[in-house]
Amino acid sequence: MQKNKPIYFKFIAVLIIALLIYFFGLFPTLVQKHYSTGFYPHISSALRFISSIFPFAIGDIIYALLIGFVLYKIMRFYKQRKSLKRQDRILVPLQILSFFLMLYIIFKIVWGLNYSRPSVSEELGIGNEKYNVKELVVLGNYFIQKTNNLKLKQGKIPAYTIKELKSKSAEAYSLMLRKNKLFQYQNPCLKSVLNSWLISKIGIEGYYAPLSGEANMNMNLPDFLKPYVSCHEIGHQLGIAYEDEANLLGYLTASNSPDVNYQYSANYEMLRYILFEIRMKSPDDYKLLYLKLLPQVLADFKTEKEFWRKYNGDMFGYMDAAFDSFLKLNNQKKGIDSYQDIVIWLWNIHKKELTVAN
Repeated sequence: MQKNKPIYFKFIAVLIIALLIYFFGLFPTLVQKHYSTGFYPHISSALRFISSIFPFAIGDIIYALLIGFVLYKIMRFYKQRKSLKRQDRILVPLQILSFFLMLYIIFKIVWGLNYSRPSVSEELGIGNEKYNVKELVVLGNYFIQKTNNLKLKQGKIPAYTIKELKSKSAEAYSLMLRKNKLFQYQNPCLKSVLNSWLISKIGIEGYYAPLSGEANMNMNLPDFLKPYVSCHEIGHQLGIAYEDEANLLGYLTASNSPDVNYQYSANYEMLRYILFEIRMKSPDDYKLLYLKLLPQVLADFKTEKEFWRKYNGDMFGYMDAAFDSFLKLNNQKKGIDSYQDIVIWLWNIHKKELTVAN
């Protein structure tokens, strides 16, 4: 019993730290002041600096090693379960639980506490006034016209390399920094995922790796999607945890870029969310709006749809359900519907000019 005391003490210590972090996360104002705008920007910048030394996505390797280690420990415990002494049957699960608690602590410290910060829309001064169906249609018309016009200006879409995306997206964030300090982006670190085929198969455009500080891009994506996705993932690097809020940063940054391809990518993505919302609320208006889209824009919708069908087919639906569960576990009780908060913010951003125009 004496020699096992360190294991018990370690478990208790780790449990106490995990509980303290959990309770700290219940106070959004404190999280915002001391973590999201205090400690986090320094640690994330440091992680990006370290990760940028490597030309490949080290986050992918870290996660692969962690998954392998956990599976190894589980299999080892399962094989040895019958030969374990009674006290070991308690100690081994405690060690496993301690390991997961430590992962929880590390995750929360390096990024996860951002889930508890106040809505980034408040920091940007964007209202949350809800729209009616008529106003939603007006918003749809606005984005269709804007997307059509940008498509006519665009010409041939360049096949951006990951280095070009990193450079241009960092430049776009620098421009937005003049308007709000939230967009401060030091030590840019944008990388291609190690296995684009697998990521495409799962149905993922990009993701943030908290343990390495990297924003990872699926470079198999159609070229017209990449500028917006890169800006979205960088939003996560800046401590924007929720998807709808990263959508907002991605839109504001890419749409204000001097690169017309970034502008088109941002408006195309927002148009998707708006049309989806209109289709749910007023199918007849959706049909009329759909007819206003240029053939070139419709061709991009078709290209994107065929891309996902090519890689994952029905699997995309299963991953959608799994992702919905993940969002709910992380306090997004509306699940995948929370993405549509972006439409509310788009309405509040543009409602003044739309009201004048109408």
